[in-house]
Amino acid sequence: MVRRRPRAVAAKAVAVVAAMSVLVLAILASGCRAPAGRTAAPAPEQKEVILATTTSAQDSGLLDVLLPMFESQTGYQVKVLAGGSGQALAMAEQGEVDVVLAHSPAKEKGIVDAGIGLGRRPVMHNDFIVVGTSDDPAGVKAAAAAVADPGDGRAAAAFKSIAGGQAPFISRGDQSGTHVKELDIWKAAGVAPAGQPWYQECGAGMAQALKIASEKGAYTLADRGTFLALRDTLALVILCAGDPVLTNRYSVLQVNPERFDRVNGPGGKALADFLVSPGAREVIRPFGVDRFGEPLFYPDSE
Repeated sequence: MVRRRPRAVAAKAVAVVAAMSVLVLAILASGCRAPAGRTAAPAPEQKEVILATTTSAQDSGLLDVLLPMFESQTGYQVKVLAGGSGQALAMAEQGEVDVVLAHSPAKEKGIVDAGIGLGRRPVMHNDFIVVGTSDDPAGVKAAAAAVADPGDGRAAAAFKSIAGGQAPFISRGDQSGTHVKELDIWKAAGVAPAGQPWYQECGAGMAQALKIASEKGAYTLADRGTFLALRDTLALVILCAGDPVLTNRYSVLQVNPERFDRVNGPGGKALADFLVSPGAREVIRPFGVDRFGEPLFYPDSE
């Protein structure tokens, strides 16, 4: 008698093994796919994105939180060049950077009008403040408080008081957004400070200007974010705030890749989009509250 059962069993075993192999391959393949509803982001061809920004944004520590978040989500790597807004926008004009985060509205508009910047999108705002020593020898606090609500003209009154008392004033003197705002306030106050013995241009960033003012017992104009971040190291207090002219708005501009071959267009767009995204807003809104009892910035891109 011929026994055929072993051959049938063998055939069945081969079929089972084959089926299991197909199942394993299917499982492995499904594990390599992105979850339903999500598309895996392709790896960027040019990974480095160059961001020119202000020392005030850098010194606040906000970018130390935002940029790693962007890098982990996209695969890009951000190189930060921090200086004044004027310097940042000058680098954009030369095609040396991919994105600019600045707070000098008039200069930003000029970049966009010239076709160098692709749009100008609001990211966040805080305010400028006049700071000085607590003894306030020029009577800045009283001069600002004497201006009726809502405070329009407080900043000019504060600057007039400084000039009238010939009290030392530290200017950034670097064509930054802060410096441009300071010059506008002097003009509104009817004062020409350049060349006066009490007026010193330091040609430095916000953090350094604050340190110099603290060391010299001088007044200066600062953005609130940097001041709060350094407050514990400074012998300075806020003496004037709340004037509408002191609003300090930060915007992002993508540099036009059609104007400059070396500009990373996709990377620049990705970073600009991220800075106005809901995820970035959720980081900006509470930033600083745990340390200072108030946020350093307020998101504008909602």
